[in-house]
Amino acid sequence: MSTELIRIFDTTLRDGEQSPGCSMNLSEKLTLARQLERLGVDVIEAGFPIASNGDFESVQAIANELKATQVCGLARTGSADIMRAAEALEHAASPRIHTFIATSDIHLEHKLRMSREQVLEEVGRAVEQARGYVDDVEFSAEDATRSDPDYLVEVFDTAIAAGARTCNVPDTVGYTQPAEYATLIRLLRERVTGAQDVVFAVHCHDDLGLAVANSLSAVLAGARQVECTVNGIGERAGNTSMEEVVMAIKTRRDVYGTVESNLVTTEIYATSRMLSSIIGVSVQPNKAIVGDNAFAHEAGIHQDGVLKAPITYEILTPQSIGRPSNELVLGKHSGRHAFRDRLAELGFELEGADFQLAFERFKDLADKKKTIFNEDIEAIVADSAMQTEERFEVEDLSILSGTFASPSATVSLRVDGERVKADAQGIGPVDAVFKAIAELTETKSELERYQVNAITGGMDALGEVSVTVSEDGRKVIGHGAHPDIIVASAKAYVHALNKLAWHKRQHTISEPKGI
Repeated sequence: MSTELIRIFDTTLRDGEQSPGCSMNLSEKLTLARQLERLGVDVIEAGFPIASNGDFESVQAIANELKATQVCGLARTGSADIMRAAEALEHAASPRIHTFIATSDIHLEHKLRMSREQVLEEVGRAVEQARGYVDDVEFSAEDATRSDPDYLVEVFDTAIAAGARTCNVPDTVGYTQPAEYATLIRLLRERVTGAQDVVFAVHCHDDLGLAVANSLSAVLAGARQVECTVNGIGERAGNTSMEEVVMAIKTRRDVYGTVESNLVTTEIYATSRMLSSIIGVSVQPNKAIVGDNAFAHEAGIHQDGVLKAPITYEILTPQSIGRPSNELVLGKHSGRHAFRDRLAELGFELEGADFQLAFERFKDLADKKKTIFNEDIEAIVADSAMQTEERFEVEDLSILSGTFASPSATVSLRVDGERVKADAQGIGPVDAVFKAIAELTETKSELERYQVNAITGGMDALGEVSVTVSEDGRKVIGHGAHPDIIVASAKAYVHALNKLAWHKRQHTISEPKGI
């Protein structure tokens, strides 16, 4: 029996990055793009080239490097958007331009202030222009699920006639329900002229918690491209979770029949952890497929069943998503070979100086801890990666705190390569350290959130700190890990300030939002 391919269109680097605090720099985007290619996604939406110089450079760099995965750039229907996307994709092995415009009367009246006829003209012109640059053009009708279905038919008729090869039906605001979404997909496949010659795609948001359910209903109705993100990150409540859609289709072959994806599912867990390390946002413990508790069993009845036969309570195995054991695997006597193998198992490929730095940090930590867990290794790699593109670097710090002492800190940083030092007092040791850092970096940002986690168990646990910092309307998340929680806090704060400094250097042109 022949299989039907469901294309996985990953928009983690575009729509996912629009999550507050989840922005990434060029090197981080390249690192994740390489992992997405190993994961086997069919299309990577690498960014919105006209949004900023940084976005353009990211799309261009990813397009120039990746060969096996198609690289896509997003563009509104404006001529300048499409030209900018084409320029970024010029040297891609397999480029795609993804152009979009809103089609609901709500958006036409309140946002675009255009008539239906004007939008139809814009759709035809934009798709035709994009086809002049690339062979593969995708068109999206933004807010499709709140659009008049009869008008949607006209819109997609126009897009296909102009050369679109993929027609996307986004649930932009997470409004639709599974049954009505499936009905809409069937209607479009039946009534749109040329529907048999294109792929219908779905792009769902999770505002009502239905993004995955809606996407799967659309697949049953004939959609053959799902647009999604790793860990379900994205604007507002997020996007369709890639891992949930793929594993649902793989696990329930009795429901989805011959539909299959190209995803290498054993790379799912490594990809999830890599994204979390890069953006400093942990996956919720009860998150399906990749959460810490996804394969955990506490109830006695469950434990008894799993010990006798895992299938009693596990409908898929940890190994099917590449989830490694959380047991002791490395220690202070481990060498470079064992460390490199473990990095590969976790989805990291470090070479040269990057590998040496991570290995040295691993050995230092192994001298201080009895047990080294996978999460420790991930934190080491993330902490090492933070050393790139930095204006600020933590050198030394000392604190004085206690019942009879006013909390104070002495902090030494390197600012643009120059060593500087400051003393500060605070209501607690972390507050004192942050005040000293703020003085040395001359930051005007505000600390909005501070969170501490013990990455691993035990009295010698590695501490992880995440901070959310904002300045001029931009939020970033900083991440730091160290056995000393005060040092981890300093690293997290400096990491966030480095992110803000990086964004300031990008000279943002504009920040248009996507579908």
